[in-house]
Amino acid sequence: MPLRIGIDVGGTNTDAVVLDGDRVIAATKSSTTDDVTSGILNALREVLGEADPAAVSSVFIGTTHFINAITQAKDLEPVAAIRLATPPQTLLPMVDWPDRLRAAVGGHVYVCAGGSQFNGAALNDLDEEALKSAADDIKSKGIRHIALSSVFSVVNPEIELQAEALLKTWLPGATVTRSALIGRVGLLERENATILNAALLGLADRVIDGLERVIAGVGISAPILLSQNDGTVMDLDRARMFPIFTIASGPTNSMRGAALLTGIKDGVVVDVGGTTSDVGLLQHGFPRESTVAISMAGVRNNFRIPDVLSLALGGGTTISANGEEIGPESVGYRIRNEALVFGGSTLTFTDIAVAAGVRGIGVPQAVASISQETIQRVLDTASERLVQAIERAKLSGKDTPIIAVGGGAPLLAAVPGLDALIIPENAGVANAVGAAYAEAGGEVDRVYALEGTNRSAVLQQAKTEAMTRAVAAGADPQSVRIIEAEDVPLTHLPGGSAVQVRVKAVGPFLNQIAVLEGH
Repeated sequence: MPLRIGIDVGGTNTDAVVLDGDRVIAATKSSTTDDVTSGILNALREVLGEADPAAVSSVFIGTTHFINAITQAKDLEPVAAIRLATPPQTLLPMVDWPDRLRAAVGGHVYVCAGGSQFNGAALNDLDEEALKSAADDIKSKGIRHIALSSVFSVVNPEIELQAEALLKTWLPGATVTRSALIGRVGLLERENATILNAALLGLADRVIDGLERVIAGVGISAPILLSQNDGTVMDLDRARMFPIFTIASGPTNSMRGAALLTGIKDGVVVDVGGTTSDVGLLQHGFPRESTVAISMAGVRNNFRIPDVLSLALGGGTTISANGEEIGPESVGYRIRNEALVFGGSTLTFTDIAVAAGVRGIGVPQAVASISQETIQRVLDTASERLVQAIERAKLSGKDTPIIAVGGGAPLLAAVPGLDALIIPENAGVANAVGAAYAEAGGEVDRVYALEGTNRSAVLQQAKTEAMTRAVAAGADPQSVRIIEAEDVPLTHLPGGSAVQVRVKAVGPFLNQIAVLEGH
């Protein structure tokens, strides 16, 4: 059977697996490198071993290139942010951004008349003269990337489309990122995500070119797919246009991997890394997505992203001598040099777990002198934090399976209050397994006016569109399915005749199916 390779980049390790069908036949952990790409190459070489590169049907990668660029305000390109609304505006684009991040993208802001109302009716006619003036200024500054946002463009994208066509005529060679393709209802948050996406486009080209060279360099000619925030994948052409959709793929891949390794589609997943433990809820085998705006590097966004709570508790979390202070500092990737059980001099959570009886990690004799009082104090605190996070992730008080994955998953066996914990085989590389099993997907999240129609009709319309988007993203048309559908009446809007509809469709990546069938 053709092989699939899954690679997931974490802050400490880059994990890789080779799958034959649904069976993990090779797995490795390689240190993450500063440039990320060379760490991917190292992991790829290790996991391939003696396997024939020609037998690989597809390569799935979850990368941290883009989230690193945002959090470090590094490798971002200048962006012209154009808002179509009713000028003048009190809250301009990027108004609440951290200074360092705003400076990195240039703070170039333009407001022109345009936009729509909540029901899709025109708010203002597009002011083409003002837009042309903005285009002239953008050209004079040599800015190559434009973030275009319009009021209620997720309801009616026509004004954005009209402005995009004009900008491409006036500024040939410039990229235009439309907010209707990026975020949800909520202008400021959607606009923020659009600006960040535009700022990442240059880096996306360089990163993807590098990944293509790395994969080709080891003799693999199979398609390369990048993991998205929602547990689906996209091809490299789409990734060049929408790098923002990859920034939270790490927790997502781990949760998908947990579902695939256990067969459990609904439950709570605890992903224990070197620095943090990420806790989230599985629904239908996919992570539950956040329904509210989230802050990333100090910037509020509302694109699709998993609803995950991160705790400063990982294998490398540092512990004070008496156990009263736990983190948030961590030795991270230096754990094999600094933890007591590995011959170092720093007391970490790994040391406490080994002292409490967890076996198979380091040299237990190195932590024999830790007092039982200290061990119990640390474990009780860890239990309190984890149990609270797990309860918060649940949607009901019913018994819910709890799955632990990640390199630090075995450490939780020492934590009281987690007696029913499930730690599957290959839990340490669940993130790479999740990447390799990712599917193509499509989503619709929009406000529909109900004038002349009804809720049932617009829900069906949204389902059809979501499935169409999934197929456009690479899903097999015969296997695509709806995994989530909801409609919420917006009674607070004038007339009460609108509904917000959210639908998600997924399906196996078509190329995989064709290869597996021998086509």
